[in-house]
Amino acid sequence: MNKFTGIRGRVWFKALTGQASSMPGDPHSVLTADAQIGDDKARFLCVVPDPDGRFPCARRGEVGLEEAYTLAARVREAIGADKESAKRPIIAIVDVKSQAYGRREETAGIHLAGAAAADAYATARFAGHPVITLIVGQAISGGFLTHGYQANCLLAFDDDGVLIHAMHKEAAARITRRTVAQLDKLAETVTPLSYNVRDYAKLGLLYRLLHVSNPEDPAPEDVSLVRHEVIAAIQDARKASPDLINRTESEAACVARKASRLVRARLEEQWNH
Repeated sequence: MNKFTGIRGRVWFKALTGQASSMPGDPHSVLTADAQIGDDKARFLCVVPDPDGRFPCARRGEVGLEEAYTLAARVREAIGADKESAKRPIIAIVDVKSQAYGRREETAGIHLAGAAAADAYATARFAGHPVITLIVGQAISGGFLTHGYQANCLLAFDDDGVLIHAMHKEAAARITRRTVAQLDKLAETVTPLSYNVRDYAKLGLLYRLLHVSNPEDPAPEDVSLVRHEVIAAIQDARKASPDLINRTESEAACVARKASRLVRARLEEQWNH
């Protein structure tokens, strides 16, 4: 097995686009391609490991300075090109273990780079581009906030290799002064603490959980299923509001996020008072 995480991203990027290389001038850790999906030609983006990358802290699939700025540039390139024409879908394929942690990144302003990428995705969504995220592996911390979280629709594989969370389990255990075993036990009753993607789905944030036989070596029927679901998400995104209200108004959110919904309602009430 590859010693670097993030191999699923490259696998699914190639499966959906037929390509597996960066655009000229881009770092090898960011894959971008315009490829057909249904009746649309969409822009696909993916962050992958690059063991020879310039920044050591961003070699294993993290979103670093180069990755974030490249994502921002390629998304805004699509926004600009489609300004007076049909808005192409933008598809983020996600398997990122975190943002890059390092002195170089902090000194050079990784918070600005991450904000640029997140803002580009959000700008695309409000400009009318259907922004769809396919989570095939890890979607952790600032890496996910930078690449993928601003989508109209989030799709994820129903698979134990999929993790969507604010931090890795070991880090969460340290920050809460618990053991990993204690954290797992607590997660049985506190859904947001769980690292099981099925529990994440209960929060109402996902558009769809997808069942594939082998996420690391997909069969043709798996690729066909994913393409069908992405096309459906694109169609739904075009009909829906460009904001992310679906994440709090979904049936699951109304059950599992009552406190969040109440806080948002009170804040909106004060804002509009």
